[in-house]
Amino acid sequence: MTAARVNIADHAAPGGPALAVRGLTRSFGAVRALRGVDFSLDSGEVLAVFGPNGAGKTTLLRIVAGLLRPEQGEVIVGAEPLARGDARHRRLIGMISHHSLLYDGLTARENLEFYGRLYGVGGTRAAALRALAAVGLEERATSLVATMSRGMIQRLAIARALLHEPEIVLLDEPFTGLDQQAAATLRGLLGRLRDDRRTVVLVTHNLDEGLELATHVAILVAGRFVECGPKRGDIASYRARYAQATSAGA
Repeated sequence: MTAARVNIADHAAPGGPALAVRGLTRSFGAVRALRGVDFSLDSGEVLAVFGPNGAGKTTLLRIVAGLLRPEQGEVIVGAEPLARGDARHRRLIGMISHHSLLYDGLTARENLEFYGRLYGVGGTRAAALRALAAVGLEERATSLVATMSRGMIQRLAIARALLHEPEIVLLDEPFTGLDQQAAATLRGLLGRLRDDRRTVVLVTHNLDEGLELATHVAILVAGRFVECGPKRGDIASYRARYAQATSAGA
C-alpha cells in the first residue's frame, strides 16, 4: 500500500520517542478504566498489551487514537501532544478494531476511495486497488460490502486502516474471529509494518500471537500496568507472570 506518507520524524524531537503516553486516567461513572498509564515507543517497536476483559485495554487504544479524551495525562505523537480531531495527527494513526467502519452500501473499492480522500491520499483509485491486492481482495473490488463474508470484511477493514500508510498502528484484538486467510494476511502485514519501522500497539488476549510480533510487552490489570518493558523470557514465563498478575488483580 503506497500513499503520501506523513513521516513522524518530521514531528519528533531528536532522539525522542515516536509515541509517548503520560499519566493517562479515565473513568466511566464510578468505574476507573485507566489509572495513570505510561509508556513510550520508538519507531519500529511493537507493544503487545495483555489483560483480562474490563482491564482498560480498549479505552487505552481509543485515547491514543484520539477518539476519547483522558481525564488526566496526554498522548504525544513525535514531539507534539495529540489533539483530538486534528487532521494531521489523524493521518499519522491507523486503527483496526472490532468495528470495520465500512459502509455496506458501497463497494470495496468505493469504501477505500472514500477513506483515501478523507486522509488526503493522492491517486485514490490506484491506492485503493493496491490496498485491495495487499489483502487478497482485488477480485472483489466492485462487490458491495453487504455481500461479503465476515472474513472478507475483516480483510477490507485492515486495508482501510493501512491505506494512508500510518506511522502508528493500533490494533484491538485483531485476530479475534478472523478466518485463516485473514489471520495469515494480518500476520504478514504486521511483520512488514515492523520491518518498515512503524510503531504498533497491539491489544490481544492471545499470548502466542502477541509475543510473536512484540518487541515490548505490557500487562494491564484494573486500569494499571503491572508490567511494561522490552520483551524478556519465553512464552512459559509470560504465561506464569500473566496468570499471577491477573489472579492478584481479580
